[in-house]
Amino acid sequence: MPLRWDQDPDKTDFTNRGSTDHALAHAVLWPHRSLPRKGMAIAIGFAFVMIMVPVIPLLGSPILWGLLPFTMGAVWLLWYFLERSYTSAQLREDLTLWTDRIEIVRSNPKGAEQRWSANPFWVRVKLIETGGPVEKYITLSGSGREVELGAFLAPEERQVLYGDLNRLLGRLSHPGFADE
Repeated sequence: MPLRWDQDPDKTDFTNRGSTDHALAHAVLWPHRSLPRKGMAIAIGFAFVMIMVPVIPLLGSPILWGLLPFTMGAVWLLWYFLERSYTSAQLREDLTLWTDRIEIVRSNPKGAEQRWSANPFWVRVKLIETGGPVEKYITLSGSGREVELGAFLAPEERQVLYGDLNRLLGRLSHPGFADE
């Protein structure tokens, strides 16, 4: 699952409430990569072989030279779009929760970083089941802004993230959270 908590959110220790330098919880989110690099090489090799099968009988024929740029172009396009997919998969979101602050740092594929932080006591987590840009869309609102979280995750993964965040923020802001 492309969601990793440094520790189980249900086992987060809230007893060290006064320390603001120690993060209570930290999660990393990234897009799912269904095809590893080795699989990409195999796919491109397979495509090359399959494209070359009808071209082999044309060896020595002038037609080969007319057909060859299109066949190699198809293999190159496959490589290009798979490589673009890997580049866009470098997206990453880091969610960190302290006693006095929650922060999301979104690292985009082209290197730009977007940051959002707010007081966790005032943060509202909202799960939009339908009607959002994606199914089970998660937003956090606080400090006068509303930000999305994990839009690239699968709906089931967003549901799990929503439950984890609700429990963490509920335990943090609930008066008897250290005893739970």
